Amino acid sequence: MPQLAERIVKRFKREKTLWLISGIALIWLAIFAYVPMMGLVTAFFNYIPGRSFLNLDFVGLRYFREFFSLPDFMRILRNTLVISGLGLSIGFAAPIVFALLLNEIRHKLFKRVVQTISYMPYFVSWVVVASIMTTLLAANGTINDVLRYLGLTQSAIPFLNSSSLFWWIMLIANIWKNVGWSAIIYLSAISGVDQELYQAGAVDGLGRFGRVWHITLPGIRPTIVLLFILGIGNLLNTGFEYQLLLGTPITRDVYEVVDTYVYRYGISLGRYSFAVAVGFLKSIIGFALVITTNYISKRVSEISIL
Repeated sequence: MPQLAERIVKRFKREKTLWLISGIALIWLAIFAYVPMMGLVTAFFNYIPGRSFLNLDFVGLRYFREFFSLPDFMRILRNTLVISGLGLSIGFAAPIVFALLLNEIRHKLFKRVVQTISYMPYFVSWVVVASIMTTLLAANGTINDVLRYLGLTQSAIPFLNSSSLFWWIMLIANIWKNVGWSAIIYLSAISGVDQELYQAGAVDGLGRFGRVWHITLPGIRPTIVLLFILGIGNLLNTGFEYQLLLGTPITRDVYEVVDTYVYRYGISLGRYSFAVAVGFLKSIIGFALVITTNYISKRVSEISIL
């Protein structure tokens, strides 16, 4: 034991900088990620701000049952799954395709300029993005003006008030905002592919598309699978910023999701226990989906998080 303790002390002294950096990160994680989890008990009490938990009424699973018994539950669930499904399919594939295309650019300066421009929208607030979309898609907006100028339409198309178009508008806005930033991970994975494989592929007669299909995609498959598994865990986390910013009373039937409902009827009305219960339920479902998807991926492709 004394020798073990001595080795630990020596290793700590040798790696003290790494331990210091890791310690700060762990402290931050504990304060902002684990300590707030104690508030989950609020979901099982009739929480009243300012009152001690010892003086609160225990309600058990009442708020969980209330969420499932909502008259709008099926509509909210449908919107959440459709919006998440579009993001998990088209929105997930877009950064992969963009990274593959960007990797094929041989002019280094042009490639850097395109990459920089592509991930700049990620740092733009959703308020600004909503303002841009409103300016472009309004009845007197740029897109309607262009369509009328080209003679493709005689009257303005109500993009933002169309229930059939709203999901696609949200998808396009989300892709535009996140595609460049998300592609960075895939570009990093592509840079790790053995270059000798490309040379061997060229000798075997593979063209650019063939090298991408048979070398690049298999090389980054572990990264794609792992990010897909993590994305499954966020299936019910569609956010609420762009729904509330771009949504109108006319399109509420298609944009109202779990997060916006909790925001409107949980937090805005002071029903904190209900909001915590729904958030807790989403976390449980997300965890179960990640474990299930990870298990299936491990059995099918031998690629998994754990």
